[in-house]
Amino acid sequence: YDPKFIKKHANELSADGVERPAARLFSNPPGDYGSMVNEVVGSGDWQNEDSLGETWKGRNVFAYGRNEGSGSGGTARPKVLDKLLATTERVVQEIDSVEYGLTDIQEYYANTGALKKAAENRKPVDGNSGERKKVALSVIEAFGGGSGDTAKVPVRDVEDVLRLEYRSKLLNPKWRDAMIAQGSGGAYEVSQRMTAMVGWAATTKVDNFVFSEAAERYALDEDVSRALQKSNPEAWKNTVRRLLEAAGRGMWETDEETLDKLRELYADADDMVERVASSFQKE
Repeated sequence: YDPKFIKKHANELSADGVERPAARLFSNPPGDYGSMVNEVVGSGDWQNEDSLGETWKGRNVFAYGRNEGSGSGGTARPKVLDKLLATTERVVQEIDSVEYGLTDIQEYYANTGALKKAAENRKPVDGNSGERKKVALSVIEAFGGGSGDTAKVPVRDVEDVLRLEYRSKLLNPKWRDAMIAQGSGGAYEVSQRMTAMVGWAATTKVDNFVFSEAAERYALDEDVSRALQKSNPEAWKNTVRRLLEAAGRGMWETDEETLDKLRELYADADDMVERVASSFQKE
């Protein structure tokens, strides 16, 4: 047993003939940015959850450091990254802002969530369950816990953080009403969080009640749905679309009556978007 895991894994890679096996800082190709996972989730053009992890991995194989590349350039080191992912048991994400949490922007699931999924893709399949071993994801809220040497910084499991954020924002009637009052911009914020919810459900887990209550508060509430559709038809269409997508991908279990109602709403939203687009073309 070697407690120095960097050395241990570097020695194993070196034994396999890998040069400079101590690479640990990985990112996108030089001059490029983003994991592309949020773009894929946004388009809905992805096969399964594992594919999102592979999208992340394919975009982050470049190692950076003193001996990598020339100048600011990196070096593609897919074999080293594969080894590191295979031996990863926990991913840690720091949040340093009270303004933006995991559910507020696309980049968290597109990077941290997809990294978790990429590591899980490289775990062996359990013979009994037929599933791969899960990789833990811890969230450190660096803005809390006070200051000084004795300060305690909260560390929570991602499922607990997601649950807390959804209850305090997306599922909170006061937050919802504030978004509706903002008009088009507020409807857009709701829409973006619905897309991110699908991204998180694909890369980790989102409780079933979150989807159910989101459907009740934004789609099945006639007054709310009417207000969102009026202020931003495209955002409203995406809100309903993500609920249907979640059900279709097995992320959300609900009854057929609810799904039929959502399908009707989506058809109405589609017609509304087409009418708005036609009116602009005539002008």
